[in-house]
Amino acid sequence: MDSLVDFSKETQVKVQTAESQRKGKQIGIMGGTFNPVHMAHLVAAEQAMTKLHLDEVWFILDNIPPHKDAPLNVSARDRATMLDLATRDNPRFRVKLLELFRGGVSYTIDTMRYLTKKAPENTYYLIMGSDQVNSFHKWKNAEELAKLATLVGIRRPGYPQDPQYSMIWVDAPDIRLSSTAIRQAVSTGTSIRYLVPDKVREYIEEKGLYRD
Repeated sequence: MDSLVDFSKETQVKVQTAESQRKGKQIGIMGGTFNPVHMAHLVAAEQAMTKLHLDEVWFILDNIPPHKDAPLNVSARDRATMLDLATRDNPRFRVKLLELFRGGVSYTIDTMRYLTKKAPENTYYLIMGSDQVNSFHKWKNAEELAKLATLVGIRRPGYPQDPQYSMIWVDAPDIRLSSTAIRQAVSTGTSIRYLVPDKVREYIEEKGLYRD
């Protein structure tokens, strides 16, 4: 019986390639400082994941963001912890710290080169907010980046969109939140309940973050 299943090397390679392709996942990528992560981040990720039938969404934490001049004012450990707390109850959300480990300025192109080399069987979708969509053409190696990942824009009602690259649009509830506004609210003693997950709010209060 075994002699009848004597595959040639060429056939074995084809079988292995097919199996590798079947094992590939559809992965959404959301990058940012998440300082702090808030409900609009999570809603956008969920909407993209369900509407595009993604297997997972990976939240990739910036080390040093290239497009923001203001200091992050909290540690990478605090930002990573808050992101973990916010995503822990969704088994299809993953927190990835590879940009923190790499150090230096966090360029998305470096991350996507690494991911596509390490796991080429996966298909990657770069999820961006409306403001990121309009500035994407200014990102480092934007043309190459657009070839390594499918670009996904979260459509915000009433916000002008002028993408320079082909984009898949995902409609999401219009939740007008920003990490800047949340930090300002904390610093002035304004409640952030329901703006961030409860566990994140409790962590901010416990650690005394954003009070200065």
